[in-house]
Amino acid sequence: MDKKRPLILVTNDDGITAPGIRSLIEVMNEIGDVVVIAPDSPQSAMGHAITINSTLHCQKVNVDSGPQKEYSCSGTPADCIKLGINEILKKKPDLCVSGVNHGSNASINVIYSGTMSAAIEASIEGVPAIGFSLLDYSWKADFNHIKNYIKEITLKSLKNGIPNGTALNVNFPKLNEKEIKGIKVCNQAKAHWVEKFDKRTNPQGREYYWLTGEFINNDNSKESDEWALKNGYISIVPITYDLTNYSVLKNLQTWNF
Repeated sequence: MDKKRPLILVTNDDGITAPGIRSLIEVMNEIGDVVVIAPDSPQSAMGHAITINSTLHCQKVNVDSGPQKEYSCSGTPADCIKLGINEILKKKPDLCVSGVNHGSNASINVIYSGTMSAAIEASIEGVPAIGFSLLDYSWKADFNHIKNYIKEITLKSLKNGIPNGTALNVNFPKLNEKEIKGIKVCNQAKAHWVEKFDKRTNPQGREYYWLTGEFINNDNSKESDEWALKNGYISIVPITYDLTNYSVLKNLQTWNF
């Protein structure tokens, strides 16, 4: 590999054959030397799960032609990063990119996202990371019109550097190229899901449930990712794995435990 080109680790949560990751690989091949380590099947909403109670399989594959090296992993997105850095590459890449996810990872969705958990895992390992998502859940979603934006964000991240312990959560609105107004750096919108369970009975008489729900946005701020996406902008939110609530920390220390 050309030492002048950055080493880029690519993964996702929709599976190694998903159109989103194939589009992301195309863009990364223009920028650096690419190694793909992605789940062999969909792992959406797996969050930061890792495999500890069963075996983990990883094999070299050729999904399509290209200079990239590709590995299919039986585990979760976080598994892919751990295995990639510590076993396959045996070194830290210059950048990790995850996605492009089929569907939103804005606001509270980042907590449940396998796509973003992969990026967060990379940041824990000390690797600059970006997660990309398109607000289109269709398997046939068109990613062509966002490729130039992906390239721009990636190149600027490599040039300027992503702070240690930080990953960028990038979401694209479901709009065509002419409708996208630009890129907006945002905070994570304060929102939540109201869970509902669709209760059913199978032919054997056993009850089961399908999780459904309604997304509730409680944030009217024009600085939030949900506002940006609703108003035609690409959102970028810097996120960290440090979950400490620093605004409460000092007050809690006065409780005299």
